[in-house]
Amino acid sequence: MNQYALFLGCNIPVRVKQYDVSARMVLKELGVSLVDNRQFNCCGYPMRNTDPKAFLLSAVRNLALAEKMEMDMLVLCQCCFGSLKKAQAVMAEKGDLQAEVHGLLAEEGLEYDGNVKIKHFLSVLYHDVGIDTIKQQISRPYKNLNIATHYGCHVLRPSRVTQFDDPVNPSLIDELVTVTGAKSVDWPLQLECCGAPVLGIDDDLSENLTKKKLTDANAAGAHYVCTACPYCHIQFDTVQKRILSENGNQDDALPAILYPQLLGLGMGIDGDLLGISDNEMDISRVTSFLSEE
Repeated sequence: MNQYALFLGCNIPVRVKQYDVSARMVLKELGVSLVDNRQFNCCGYPMRNTDPKAFLLSAVRNLALAEKMEMDMLVLCQCCFGSLKKAQAVMAEKGDLQAEVHGLLAEEGLEYDGNVKIKHFLSVLYHDVGIDTIKQQISRPYKNLNIATHYGCHVLRPSRVTQFDDPVNPSLIDELVTVTGAKSVDWPLQLECCGAPVLGIDDDLSENLTKKKLTDANAAGAHYVCTACPYCHIQFDTVQKRILSENGNQDDALPAILYPQLLGLGMGIDGDLLGISDNEMDISRVTSFLSEE
């Protein structure tokens, strides 16, 4: 059985708890064991561009804790994933900052040797569990369901650091969607930013970026946009709901479904156990695309 130290980050437990719930459900069914560590702290992402030392110490402390557990890390949040991978790359260099971080860790009785592997949830499914194994667990494949897959920025770039997929022509999420029986549609704005990074700073710009992507995915014939990042999901779920309430045109709605929710339903897991009702936008219609048991 594959076993990982689960890194939830700050955002998911508070704002997208259904991502945690649904990911745990599908991973359990696929034979993946998760171990929680309440000592994990912020990944450092909020300080990444403002305080390099605070960012690095915050991120590397988590890596040291995982090394102490002698486990690789499974990360759900794409921002956390990118932040931890960046810290790992920085610590591979030698300098005064790295030495200072090692010293601060030592004060807590922690060591970081660079041995822990940082894996995104989707990478674990694709590379460690495997497409063939997942396919064997699909008891109710989808029929005539079109999905617009959304990769997000922080798993793809910078590619030399994240090493997740081809940053220009990725296919990992599309293949994971296809294995459920759903069709991954082509849409030109697939790799564009969802607008989440500027939410709260320039809401008009943030919403315009979101609306352009949703319009593009709708034009491609998608029934849902599939996410695997809490920030992207909030943008396509909570923020989209606000946009629709402001313009009153519900015909433009394109609900967001988290990948573990999409996968879990195809595996025959009850929607309540996947947190389907916790999504801001109603996605219950997705079950109508499931084949009969």
